[in-house]
Amino acid sequence: MAAVLTSRVRSRFIHAAAIMLAAFFCTAMAAQSVGAAQGQPVLALAEILPSAKLDDIGRGSLLIVDDESQSLLLAPRVAANVEITVGGLVARARVSQTFFNPSQGWVEGIYVFPLPENAAVDHLLLRVGDRVIEGQIKEREEARRVYEQAKSEGKKAGLLEGERPNIFTTSIANIGPGEEVTIDIEYQHVLRYDQGAFSLRFPMVIGPRYIPGNVQVVSYDGSGAGWLAGTDRVPDADRITPPVLRPEFGKINPVHLRITLAPGFPLADVASPYHDVTVTEQAGNEYVVELKDGAVPADRDFELVWTPVVGAAPGAGLFTEALDGEHYLLLMVMPPSIAPAGDEAPTLPREVIFVIDTSGSMAGTSISQAKAALGMALDRLAPGDRFNVIQFNNNTSSLYRDARTMDAQTRRQAKRYVQRLTADGGTNMRPALHQALAGTAPRGFFRQIVFLTDGAVGNERELFGVIEAGLGDSRLFTVGIGSAPNSFFMSKAAEVGRGTFTYIGQIDEVAERMGELFAKLERPVLTDLKITWPDGIEAETSTAIVPDLYAGEPVVLTARVGALQGGIAITGRIGQQGWRAELELADSAPAPGTANLWARDRIDRLMNQLHEGADPALVRAGVVTLGLKHHLVTKYTSLVAVDVTPTRPLDQPLSSQEMPTNLPEGWEFDKVFGEALKLKAPDQQDASSPQTNASSMSAEMEPMAMVAAKPPAQIGVVTGLGLPQGATPAPMHLLAGVALVLLGLTVLGVWRRRA
Repeated sequence: MAAVLTSRVRSRFIHAAAIMLAAFFCTAMAAQSVGAAQGQPVLALAEILPSAKLDDIGRGSLLIVDDESQSLLLAPRVAANVEITVGGLVARARVSQTFFNPSQGWVEGIYVFPLPENAAVDHLLLRVGDRVIEGQIKEREEARRVYEQAKSEGKKAGLLEGERPNIFTTSIANIGPGEEVTIDIEYQHVLRYDQGAFSLRFPMVIGPRYIPGNVQVVSYDGSGAGWLAGTDRVPDADRITPPVLRPEFGKINPVHLRITLAPGFPLADVASPYHDVTVTEQAGNEYVVELKDGAVPADRDFELVWTPVVGAAPGAGLFTEALDGEHYLLLMVMPPSIAPAGDEAPTLPREVIFVIDTSGSMAGTSISQAKAALGMALDRLAPGDRFNVIQFNNNTSSLYRDARTMDAQTRRQAKRYVQRLTADGGTNMRPALHQALAGTAPRGFFRQIVFLTDGAVGNERELFGVIEAGLGDSRLFTVGIGSAPNSFFMSKAAEVGRGTFTYIGQIDEVAERMGELFAKLERPVLTDLKITWPDGIEAETSTAIVPDLYAGEPVVLTARVGALQGGIAITGRIGQQGWRAELELADSAPAPGTANLWARDRIDRLMNQLHEGADPALVRAGVVTLGLKHHLVTKYTSLVAVDVTPTRPLDQPLSSQEMPTNLPEGWEFDKVFGEALKLKAPDQQDASSPQTNASSMSAEMEPMAMVAAKPPAQIGVVTGLGLPQGATPAPMHLLAGVALVLLGLTVLGVWRRRA
């Protein structure tokens, strides 16, 4: 009996232990998802190591703790100088990033930064003193191997890698004590034309991203240093989550920007809606635009908008470049903005589904902008139109179960619903997209989805697949909210959704931007677009199907042809009337760089196939071929530059540090990262403590102070404490782990009583 009892107790103990072990494993995984910093964490106030000597640090320094030595270091700093030249439809840019090492040790600086989502990045220069080393294009793994080899040998090296079409990573190895090293990055992209105006957008900061999925034990390549590990749905999460500085410390990463604008026609207006600039007009319809304060912190997107004098804007543009016996074309044709008088198609009744992001990253000014825009959109609907409002954060809910007819009562209900919305939680976008796409409008109704969000997600490709699969007869229009929306998600989601995208950067733009959007929604589109090439000319175009166009938008595409013979015919319909435009290939103007723009578009088309179910190996092979031929940074090709002379003595250690970024202007830190980092803020410092602001930035990157000299307990860097509500589902994983532990303890207690 004793043996049987012992066996029974042993069996129960084993079962209980198994449950406890499973619970412990889940908790450990949750802890990893919470603090899975691969090197650099979210920056905040914390306790300085007792061994640190404040007098050795000085006032106004950003401090980091080296993971290996557990010693206190002065953080490396970065500043950018941006030169952009605009000619016709294309912008060519050089971004010079200068890394400065103020510490007494050797460091590797890693900086994750944004560029325009359609940038063709094709050059890298590493500048060390008077030496200039040009970067070479290689497959990503080979470039990483070359870089790591140089780093281990003590040589200066630079590496540029692409994470997303609008997110890149710069790494510079072996920056010596007190040394500056500069990397020059060059790219070009096609400008946007909409509603009679050209615009150029230069993003400056990456907002924290929502990362769904289960945390992986090992990153997809082990090279990331972000504050969150990769997941099964976003394997490279550690590559797109750079450390974020608490706003209380001021602003960092100053940017100088100068634009030479040569549009080729006179302008009625040049404006920068989000930054103060000076505009100097020169001879020949050329303009020089510079930041009024000299430099600004990298905390919001820069945008420049210029409007041609009435009648001066080109109706068409055809540019070409010859390379290796082939001709590359860039084409823009401007259709009429509205249908001819008396022939405009009658307005169809509409079913409009509004989707609004109420996650933590939308807190503050963003949710105010989104609610104002949504309220205006509701007022724009006509009686008899159908509508619904869907909101999402961690969860998805809607005003009505199904779309309702707009009348006085439902309009009042909807506006009350919108006014009560608040922003908190994660950006779990997929369920909201599923719900919005699932409905079907009654016969005779045109179904449109208007999606208001900052796009702060890391699983973009997955979401494009959801849109592609569920779109049906609907059209998706994205409205980018806030100071630094995810331009890649916003533009590509609209493209896949056969709609268009709009940016709202501040509250006083809501009326104008929403008015423009609804002008597109309500007017006839240019449909049934076809391009007919001359007989005997085979063209590889940037897109397989030319999408429908909305009021005020041009036809823009790139193509590769064997010869410049004959003419192109572009046909379509506006309402019930046919539309046609013709261009002679021989009339094209020479434009260096057009080949790279075509290759960039083809790469984008290949990458689109990933969310359409294509073989990843075939996609990768195609992208690598184009990237290597055209010297472009892609997901699978990188630029690497190595100095031949070793500079770091091999007996000196090398500390790897990821450069921190600002939180985008208008975002609320605690709404994004949770309550865990609510520590004592520097606003309690004495009045003599220096504070950084835009006007104090200078070409020498000073001051870049984030922490003033205070007692050690009030300064420093915190490691592994991020609970990003608007960026990751980590809190849910943590709660799940705790719940499983409690369940295991309960079951163990019950078994003990029964035993």
